[in-house]
Amino acid sequence: MVALLGGLAMGCTVAPVNAWWLAWVALAPLWVVVRGNSGWGDRASSSDSPQSPLVKRTFRWGDSRQDFFANCALLPILWGIGYHGLALSWIVDLHPLTWMGIPWLGSVAIALFAWVFITLWGAAIPLVWSLGFSLIACLFRPTLPSAHPPTRPLFLILTGTALWCATETLWSHSPLYWTSLALTQSPHNLPILHLGQLSGPTAVTAAIVAVNGLLAESFLAWRTRSQRVSAEPERNSQSAPHGNRPLLPGSPSSASRYLALALALLAATHLGGWVLLRQPLADQDNQALTVGLVQGNVPTRIKLFETGERLALERYTQGYNALADAGVDLVVMPEGAFPWVWVGTAQQARHPLYQAVLARGVPAIVGTVGWQERRMTQSLFALAPNGEIAGHYDKVKLVPLGEYIPFEEVLGRVVGRLSLIQDSMHPGHLEQRFDTPVGRAIAAICYESAFSYLFRQQAAAGGEFILTASNNDPYPRRMMLQHHAQDVMRAIESDRWAVRVTNTGLSGIVNPHGETVWLSGDQTLETHAASIYRRQSKTPYVRWGDWLLVLLAGLSAIREAIPTGIPLIASWLRRSRNSPKSPPS
Repeated sequence: MVALLGGLAMGCTVAPVNAWWLAWVALAPLWVVVRGNSGWGDRASSSDSPQSPLVKRTFRWGDSRQDFFANCALLPILWGIGYHGLALSWIVDLHPLTWMGIPWLGSVAIALFAWVFITLWGAAIPLVWSLGFSLIACLFRPTLPSAHPPTRPLFLILTGTALWCATETLWSHSPLYWTSLALTQSPHNLPILHLGQLSGPTAVTAAIVAVNGLLAESFLAWRTRSQRVSAEPERNSQSAPHGNRPLLPGSPSSASRYLALALALLAATHLGGWVLLRQPLADQDNQALTVGLVQGNVPTRIKLFETGERLALERYTQGYNALADAGVDLVVMPEGAFPWVWVGTAQQARHPLYQAVLARGVPAIVGTVGWQERRMTQSLFALAPNGEIAGHYDKVKLVPLGEYIPFEEVLGRVVGRLSLIQDSMHPGHLEQRFDTPVGRAIAAICYESAFSYLFRQQAAAGGEFILTASNNDPYPRRMMLQHHAQDVMRAIESDRWAVRVTNTGLSGIVNPHGETVWLSGDQTLETHAASIYRRQSKTPYVRWGDWLLVLLAGLSAIREAIPTGIPLIASWLRRSRNSPKSPPS
């Protein structure tokens, strides 16, 4: 139950609760239960054993296989269910889907299945971390330095942090990803989010995991000491004088040391982030843009039908005209503002928005449907003042079962998608560049906001400002707040102004420090004009990518490989010297 409660506490860090400070303690219970049964025990291998390091490796699965399964598999899953299940509970608002012709009970079943599936997919992150942590422990436990036991947990923290960051990175390249540990700090803890400028979300996640690991090690040291005192009181009376005692992992000094290190790391990371936060933006007046946003508020349940089409044409065209009259430089519309193919067809010349662009001469970014390789794309098109297509961006991360069928050749015959579109959409490629009449943009559609590397690649290729276009219907406000929090992180990591426009909310403007300049309401029809600035700076993350993960993994590998490799090499050299040489023929 402690693991589940820890996961639920982590789930309270994101919207709508936003208790971000809980993230700095909510992972510690999971670390304690996994560490206590993973093979990272306090028992060091004997230094005078004649066996080689390879022979001395043992797989300590706990007191029983049942204990190992509970601590290293079941409890991590429970923690993950608590976190991801609570944070992603908004997915059940898919129901009702009766407007698609799905029966009421079928709609409930689909919504519940979606919630369970994405929850278990997220829960696999702590499961993989736990199993990997245990495997590494079993392989390398004998190589841990018995002569310096106080340093041992610090190496465990390095390994555990590197492994968690690697697992999250792996998941971020999968089709489904949303609830990274870094999200728990957005949008409120701006100092720590500025670590993202250094190495993306990995830097934030690493700080959270390391602090939790140190707190867990402090508790384990205190508990070990308490157990030793209770079990062997006579041993304490015969111990060496205080000045000659070694600092054992289970000593009070050891527990205090790890606690002090946790607090020091917490303070240092926030101080470093605060220094980055205090840097002036230094925007240049000649790089200013006035951008207009149109939040049409056309519900998904009607937008694919004739009534919704008429409403979309009316609202987005009127919104464009109003913003053009206000003197904006660019008008931006959300994902699927016009969810039918019209760009590049005979319908384009007759489209009311196209005619308005020709009449007003103000460029527009339009979320609509494109056509590539005989399949539709979820796209953004940049309409120049003369009506030409200045650039377009196709959505890379399509929604499984919503925009495409995974393993379509196998599942396509038996799985219906949560969409009225009959065929899987065509994904965009990672190397896209989105040029607009006012400069190169960093584009993202819908939940691509969760994939930081998509933004980094475009920023490195010259993207000067962020444009995200989304359709958050039918999801509730708490999902919209989480989506906004994702874009806050992307703005900070890339040091760019972010313009986020949605169909039903929350649209907004975010500056490069992650401060929300403007935020719309939800389920409202709104237009808004705001000033942003084009920027060409490159943060360490944009310039070098996720270098911190490489560093953490490299240090962990070196730390574990050297104690094993050196004895093996020495043993091989001894055998080579001692082996009898054959006489020359």
